[in-house]
Amino acid sequence: MKKTVAIMAALAAVTLVVSGCAAAEEDTTSTETATTETATATVETASSVLDSVTEAGVVKCGTRDALPGFAVLQEDGTHVGFDSDFCKAIAAAVLGDATAVEMVDLETSDRFTALQSGAVDVLVRNTTWTASRDGGEAATFLHPNFYDGQGMMVSADSSYASVSDMNGAVVCVAKGTTTEGNAALESSRLGLGWEVRSFDETDLILEAFLAGQCDGWSSDVSQLTGLRSAYPNGADALVILPEVFSKEPLAPAVLDGDTQWAQIVNWTILATIQAEEFGITSANVDTFASSEDVGIQRFLGLEIASDEGSAVLDPGLGLPADFAYQVVKQVGNYGEIFAAHLTPLGLERGVNSLWTNGGLMYAPPYR
Repeated sequence: MKKTVAIMAALAAVTLVVSGCAAAEEDTTSTETATTETATATVETASSVLDSVTEAGVVKCGTRDALPGFAVLQEDGTHVGFDSDFCKAIAAAVLGDATAVEMVDLETSDRFTALQSGAVDVLVRNTTWTASRDGGEAATFLHPNFYDGQGMMVSADSSYASVSDMNGAVVCVAKGTTTEGNAALESSRLGLGWEVRSFDETDLILEAFLAGQCDGWSSDVSQLTGLRSAYPNGADALVILPEVFSKEPLAPAVLDGDTQWAQIVNWTILATIQAEEFGITSANVDTFASSEDVGIQRFLGLEIASDEGSAVLDPGLGLPADFAYQVVKQVGNYGEIFAAHLTPLGLERGVNSLWTNGGLMYAPPYR
């Protein structure tokens, strides 16, 4: 309803501007009215997702159901994984309850359609942030929660020790992903003449691979690692070759036009990173209630004493003052989430380490 009102207000603003051109004495009034109406429309649109989430009492999070390490649907109906935890973190930040999330399992081809239609409030589904997706899918990408790169997986009994050995190979990929184009580019760059076969679903690639129809399986290294861990013939039957031939920053995304909701999701991700930098974990967060570090006080929504009295920081994000506390207490910091789901697969932190440890994970100041 608010979206309809906002659109009508915007149309009214345009009408006023056009009408104002007919009479010079009404020009100033029309322009001022248009500006006011447009500003109102922007504010109402910007708050629409937060309002709907608050009213519904649940965050609809677009994810997947069968990628080990990132998002797996359990027999009891719950989702477990790295991306699943970030869905829960958003619910903890906004609603104060990490369980107040509806996991919406999406096929690769349906990801952006679901976001555009409002079927999900946020997409957290190991999706690469690219210029064309940012500009053409009505999606606003946020801080990457995992920096990845594309690789190649082959049978352990194959003769391939390197991507450059795969002359004339059949390489299988998921349709509608950055993987598809990257594989073609790498084949061209190396002059390998790959036949790139694309499939609608991961299960179909698995069937083709098991049937010997694929010489290689190319995808993000993190995804290959997860799929390898659940391979029917055992993880040792597969080898991930050493080359990484693309940049794949995996990032949550929200629908364009809602600045406040984008900021909310962004600062939720950043809160997990900053918590790790502070050394704040789900196990020790309550011990920081008496911290005298002003930066930690701001971050956890604690009262900050000053000559004028005491107050908590409200940066105007639309989040509760203690949102970071709720995220860390109920879900954990970035390092905890990584260690719980990705370290067991054999994935190392690498570029996903904190900036203080030579990685790319860096949070802006919370002040």
